[in-house]
Amino acid sequence: MQSRATATWEGDLFTGSGTASLASGVASDLPVSWPSRTEAANGKTSPEELIAAAHAACYSMAFSNGLSGRGFPPARLDTTAEATFEKMEPGWRLTTMALSVRGNVPGIGAEEFQEAAAVAKDGCPVSNALKGNVEISVQAVLA
Repeated sequence: MQSRATATWEGDLFTGSGTASLASGVASDLPVSWPSRTEAANGKTSPEELIAAAHAACYSMAFSNGLSGRGFPPARLDTTAEATFEKMEPGWRLTTMALSVRGNVPGIGAEEFQEAAAVAKDGCPVSNALKGNVEISVQAVLA
């Protein structure tokens, strides 16, 4: 399986703008700009927000699979991923990704839930793509 996305950019970095689209067709012409990366979204997205969305979805899937494998299929997992984009030397970098998940998982104990949450972080393919470059944390709450 291969996934594809496209982007178009017009103008210089600081005053220009562009769009990003997913080949699947579920999202197209998403507006992007430099200020949406470094100041405020103002109705536009950023590469970091798109990575955060991918990470939240991937982590939820990995966590669901891990919980099911332990005999505790989740009723619901709500995951938030927060990416931090910072000015570093020599330039801007995605530095941290904070995952926060709240799970409704019938029958599981708190300790096993926490263990499965940590294992899912390491089993998520997006986590693995970021590993070594981005500090990843997980906060898991059992509802």
